[in-house]
Amino acid sequence: MGVPTLTCHCRVCTSRDPRDNRLRPSVLLVHKGGTMVIDTTPDFRTQALRVGLERLDAVLFTHAHADHILGFDDIRPFNMRQKSALPVYASAETLATLKRTFAYVFDGLPAISTIPQVQLHEIDGPFEVIGVRVVPIPARHGDIGVLGFRFGAAAYLTDFSVLPESSKPLLAGLDDLVLDALRDAPHPMHQTVEQALELVRELKPRRAWFTHIAHELPHAETNQRLIDAGFANVALAYDGLHFEVAI
Repeated sequence: MGVPTLTCHCRVCTSRDPRDNRLRPSVLLVHKGGTMVIDTTPDFRTQALRVGLERLDAVLFTHAHADHILGFDDIRPFNMRQKSALPVYASAETLATLKRTFAYVFDGLPAISTIPQVQLHEIDGPFEVIGVRVVPIPARHGDIGVLGFRFGAAAYLTDFSVLPESSKPLLAGLDDLVLDALRDAPHPMHQTVEQALELVRELKPRRAWFTHIAHELPHAETNQRLIDAGFANVALAYDGLHFEVAI
């Protein structure tokens, strides 16, 4: 729901630390002038403006929940500027939900105004986009399947509660692992902080960044707690975080 969360006046939602002001999670990857976005959140327009995004070459989707797809219509300016359709990569289930949610894009009827122009690609294995090999990482988000993505020495896994054993070898030898850690209290569809730490212990990335963070976790205090627990290589992600990835 983002932080501050609507109607909430807790200490995190009223915090003056800018890292406690969190839009819905998304990732921008830039490689040799090409760009791709993972998930078009309801905040996608704000996020794109904030980083001065001038070009978009592809969109990847982890899954089709509202907080990850509802900015989809805001790809239109890139269509108009680039005069081309955008490749969209997602699972069959996510593509089906996109077609239902944004029926006006896919119904084939004449459009009086502009609509997103896309080329749909069903993910069924590794693929290449903007010169980067992307490896899908299957996971479970409660009762639905979701995808994380590995690109070179980094991986991004938001919104999951269970990582199947078969997916773990795909995450060996990482420099950076961005993963779901919603809060301390159990949740049926997300990892807790302790569950995420257990995965860090097992996968042994050089660095780990926790994302999809609810308003129960104050940024500075949680980071200090991680250090005190012996996890100096783990921290909460924050809006505007950027780092280089070995491809």
